[in-house]
Amino acid sequence: MKKPLFAAAFLCLAATYAQTAEELKAQIAPKKDSIAAIQGRVNALQAQLDGLPGWKIGAFGTIGGSLSNFNNWFAQGIPNNNSGNIGFTVNAFTNLQQEKFFWRNATNINLNWVKLDDKDDPTDDDGFRESTDVFNISSLYGRKLSEKFAVSGLAEYRTTLLSNFNDPGYLDLGVGATWTPITDLVVVIHPLNYNFVFSDEDTIFNSSLGAKIVADYTKQIGAVSFKSNLSMFQSYEDGDLSNWTWTNSFAYTLWKVIGVGFDFGLRSNKQETLNYIVNNAPTPDPDATFDTIDNELQTYWTLGLSYSF
Repeated sequence: MKKPLFAAAFLCLAATYAQTAEELKAQIAPKKDSIAAIQGRVNALQAQLDGLPGWKIGAFGTIGGSLSNFNNWFAQGIPNNNSGNIGFTVNAFTNLQQEKFFWRNATNINLNWVKLDDKDDPTDDDGFRESTDVFNISSLYGRKLSEKFAVSGLAEYRTTLLSNFNDPGYLDLGVGATWTPITDLVVVIHPLNYNFVFSDEDTIFNSSLGAKIVADYTKQIGAVSFKSNLSMFQSYEDGDLSNWTWTNSFAYTLWKVIGVGFDFGLRSNKQETLNYIVNNAPTPDPDATFDTIDNELQTYWTLGLSYSF
């Protein structure tokens, strides 16, 4: 007699739980719709705020690092070693928006150091060495023809900071048009641009006249900040003098100003590739030319803690 009663009670309890769960799910759905609607209104207000005249200043970055120490760890090739990896990126901007003109300034820095100290080899390098070295600063001024189009002038400089500063260094100066289809996207098209290249190796690096195209998208949505920048130069004199760089930064805030960040970049530059093969490769090839080398794609990425300013 007890078993049928227990089974009936269990079925009633399960039915009650199922009914309660369905009721709660039914109540959650419209609340999600309400949250989405509220967020949509907040995003619209933020877009209006971003479009107001005046200065807009901001920055976010990523910090990544690790340290390790091994003693008698014979399963690996170097059983006694100290190793480490430390790096950071900074993306900063100062933008002025006015009724008839705009002035946009941006800086991107990505630096990284690594070390591998073999404690059994007293002749090896036991210090940190630079592994990623990126510095880019740009200034764009535009005189508005309409809300979305402007005649503009751009100055962009990029080089390395930790080693070989300004060797090579690139300075682009040009004029043309800028298109801003939405608040956070800027597309620069400058058919008249001169790419100044500074280097001690003047037989490889050469300045030239060409076209400059830049596309930059910077956005913050709630706890997520991201920036994507594509900078291209197409030489009118020789395709081997053309180059492009695409950098991307993402940061997700977990607590106050601390979060998780990820950065990656791609670059194509045949002059840098040839210079490496001729002068800096483990087995240099002094007879290499633009025609005999492959233009290897350059890449980097950094994952670590992020800090929002």
